[in-house]
Amino acid sequence: MSTQQPSEQRADSVAAPSRFPLREVVLFTALLAVVLGVYAMMGTAYSTRMLVEASCYAILALGLTIQWGYAGQFNAGVMGFVALGGFCAMLFSVPVNDAFWGTELPGELGRVLLYGAAAAMLVYGATKLDRLGVPKKLRTVIAVALAVVLYLVVISLLRGVTGEIQSRAGFIGGLGLPAWTGWLVGGALAGGIGYFIGKICLGLRSDYLAIATLGIAEIIKAFLKNSDWLTRGTATVSPLPWPTPGPSELGFTLARALYLSVTALMIAVIFFLLHRAYHAPWGRMIRAIRDNEISAAAMGKDINRRRLEIFVLGCILMGIGGGALASFNSIFDPNGYLPLNHTFLVLVMVILGGPGNNLGTIFGAVAVYIIWIMSEPLALFVMQLAVSVGEGAFGWEPPSNLDSRALQARVFVIGLLITLVLRFAPQGLLPEKVKHHG
Repeated sequence: MSTQQPSEQRADSVAAPSRFPLREVVLFTALLAVVLGVYAMMGTAYSTRMLVEASCYAILALGLTIQWGYAGQFNAGVMGFVALGGFCAMLFSVPVNDAFWGTELPGELGRVLLYGAAAAMLVYGATKLDRLGVPKKLRTVIAVALAVVLYLVVISLLRGVTGEIQSRAGFIGGLGLPAWTGWLVGGALAGGIGYFIGKICLGLRSDYLAIATLGIAEIIKAFLKNSDWLTRGTATVSPLPWPTPGPSELGFTLARALYLSVTALMIAVIFFLLHRAYHAPWGRMIRAIRDNEISAAAMGKDINRRRLEIFVLGCILMGIGGGALASFNSIFDPNGYLPLNHTFLVLVMVILGGPGNNLGTIFGAVAVYIIWIMSEPLALFVMQLAVSVGEGAFGWEPPSNLDSRALQARVFVIGLLITLVLRFAPQGLLPEKVKHHG
């Protein structure tokens, strides 16, 4: 029996006073000094563009950190969800193509899409034939055979219509709506695809989930790249309108600064909502599932439902960030989505900042993107300096491809960075703050 007095028990239950965030202040002060140095060296317009792109990547990193940091889900298909966001930004903001909408082609395309929806419903109905007494093996055979036949019929009709669209109109064009509508729809589409993936793959272990999401991202890229009637494929679509006045109206610096204010506001809203969710009972439940799934299930928690929720939420943020990034770059190029740039780089941002720490993720996104962008000019400067010294002192002949070699230095610098972080700060520079109770 405990002899501790009630007053002592109450004192023990009082939380310890919060510490002064010295590490956060030091790191963000250093980051601010680096940003100011980039402005002084590279100019205002270039540096503001870099910050806008870094802020878009911060949204992507926040989507990944809630999947990986909150729930322990390793999503290796970030690129696919970013591409979906960029596609929706293009589809909704590009002006209407009268060569398509002014003909009978929209009706023919809609008819084929209705056929496809009806075929999907028939196949789904076939999978439920066992409820009518059909043996399960026979049900499976019927469903598979019906799916193959209907797929061949629908894809044949679709190829005929899309061929006409390409020959007569080029591609279907856009809807001429504000760019931000494409961002929202891009987030919804990415979330819908994430829901479909999650229903199938979230029962897999983390390594198998990574393989599955990586493959699905490549499927999404291949579809967008080869659907010339929908995206113009490798021909790209540009320019994409901005949700704010563009450089032609305000000049490069002011227009980019205005765009930066929009993305910064988005990050502030997302950070606030995630911070509230993290410290709410929902967030504690998600972390409990991550840390000890068996204990959480024993407490009556719906593990699969909560894991699916967090996966879909992360995909939504990736779709929104992908739309904002595509609109800012003012071009949609399916070939431009690369695992190195749109998956691995985001992963490094989360690792550097600290998985599960929203503030650390934002810091990691900005810091890593600055390193990624500035490593090329700095490497080129070092190479040119070495060449000048070598020519003067040793009579070296300079190579003719210094620019391409400096570009490849990005990969080396990021690889060195991730190695150092994993060696000296495996939890990130701003690790997740875990509160212990009791």
